[in-house]
Amino acid sequence: MAADAGHKMAAFTGQAEMNARTEFPDFYAQAPVVAMRDPLAAFLGAARGGVIEYRYEDVVRLAGHSCPTVASAFLMTRAALNALYGADLPERGGIRVARREPKDAGVAGVMAAVATLVTGAADEGGFKGLGGQFVRRRRLFFAQDIGGTLRFTRLDTGTAVDASVRLDAIPADPRMMELLPRCLTGAAGPDETALFGELWQDRVRRLLLEHGDDPMVIGVVPV
Repeated sequence: MAADAGHKMAAFTGQAEMNARTEFPDFYAQAPVVAMRDPLAAFLGAARGGVIEYRYEDVVRLAGHSCPTVASAFLMTRAALNALYGADLPERGGIRVARREPKDAGVAGVMAAVATLVTGAADEGGFKGLGGQFVRRRRLFFAQDIGGTLRFTRLDTGTAVDASVRLDAIPADPRMMELLPRCLTGAAGPDETALFGELWQDRVRRLLLEHGDDPMVIGVVPV
């Protein structure tokens, strides 16, 4: 009987997994992609040559949502890495990241988590390494005196850049201000709730697809 119960549970779980499919907005797949070379991934055979691509879908899975803050953190990280490495693949684990605000201030932790996903830079809870190599902890710092929102520093050369974002350059649809309180209090109907989500994601779409390489929105300056 125990075996039968186990088979039934396995069948139920498998069916549930088949029925639970992630359906992201189409524009996520059109967003910029960041390719990294991770020596640890290469060493452990996790990715051929250590090359790992990070897409906006990965960022959404990490955060559990999609918003201008999350998208801008991804774009700032991408822009900073492009400035630091040029045509070369950035080295995941070879970058230090600093945030101006304390960890528990506003969206500081959320933005830092996105930077950690891509760069591997972690705080005290990060990977301790193997034989003194592949260390990821003590690479992420908060409450730092920096000029931008995030600072990215190459550990091999010491070269650093500050990245910042101007989200006010991409205004939200004015209807969102009316819909937000109605949705939060449950006063909105299904159509209004769906419209709010569409308008919210449209701002994210404009940021990713129309302003991902716009220096007036995503700024990077050498330190």
